[in-house]
Amino acid sequence: MGLSPEYLEQDLKTFGFLFECLCIRDLKIYSQSSGGMLSYYHDRYGLEADAVLHLRDGKYALIEFKLGSREIEEGAKHLLEIKRLVGEHNKREKQCPLREPDLLMVITGGEMAYTREDGVKIIPIGCLKN
Repeated sequence: MGLSPEYLEQDLKTFGFLFECLCIRDLKIYSQSSGGMLSYYHDRYGLEADAVLHLRDGKYALIEFKLGSREIEEGAKHLLEIKRLVGEHNKREKQCPLREPDLLMVITGGEMAYTREDGVKIIPIGCLKN
């Protein structure tokens, strides 16, 4: 692309898109050995998850990618709102319930992994491995 590190420091939006592509690439590679596959989520309410990791046993994770630590709260809110909507759907639709997400995760460019009080996992990109 011919972009220098100095340019990317000034254009954080482009840097964020590159970070998201890196995360998706890594998730695809690492999840393939477990039979996992990735998809995206976007609903009629305008909610979206950057990625949904599906496993063969039906479990799935909703994932947001946030380069900076200031964006973690926003990503976690999106994931929690999707989970809440699934729960509401299940209260109304007893015959066709949806599986609730097994994991809510924000992948960051940070250095520390932790679990928030609301259960959302914060995982640095460097922690992704087979």
